Amino acid sequence: MIEDPAAAEASLDPMRSRLLAELVQPGSATTLAAKVGLARQKVNYHLRTLEKYGLVELVEERKKGNVTERVMQATAASFVISPVALDAVAPDPGRSPDRLSAGWLLALAAQLVRDVGALITGAAKARKRVATFAITGEVRFASAADRAAFAEELADAVTRLVSKYHDEDAEGGRDHRVIVAVHPAVKKEH
Repeated sequence: MIEDPAAAEASLDPMRSRLLAELVQPGSATTLAAKVGLARQKVNYHLRTLEKYGLVELVEERKKGNVTERVMQATAASFVISPVALDAVAPDPGRSPDRLSAGWLLALAAQLVRDVGALITGAAKARKRVATFAITGEVRFASAADRAAFAEELADAVTRLVSKYHDEDAEGGRDHRVIVAVHPAVKKEH
């Protein structure tokens, strides 16, 4: 989870993004230069920037003659840029609580990314897993009226479930956030 705005900016550079993808497996500036078509010195420049922000780390150093080759690896198999990195412009669910607006859905999604990112980071430090659940599906509505009826039934069902299981006085209980979203599916281009 990238939360530092400068680290986010560094990772979004197309060449650095490509290097991060290549560094899922350890590599040196020399091996990377051949893969990405850049001079070794240029690759080293990008690697130093990525290392500065903790996106890659030194795995080993190898002596080759009078040169020390640094072997680097990405610090994660994949990265997500948290809305925290763009805090000044991040959507806020408190600013526009309209259940039917795309803006509110985006704000909830941003909050979800922030929250789950914080949970993952904390769990990794504690060497524990995060208990989560997610479900996804697609539905094709015949009409806007059907979509509205579905949304109403879904809201009622979720409200009933929350009411049934929520125990404000549960000693040692832990609060959980429930987010349910419905939006038009985005067609993937082939």
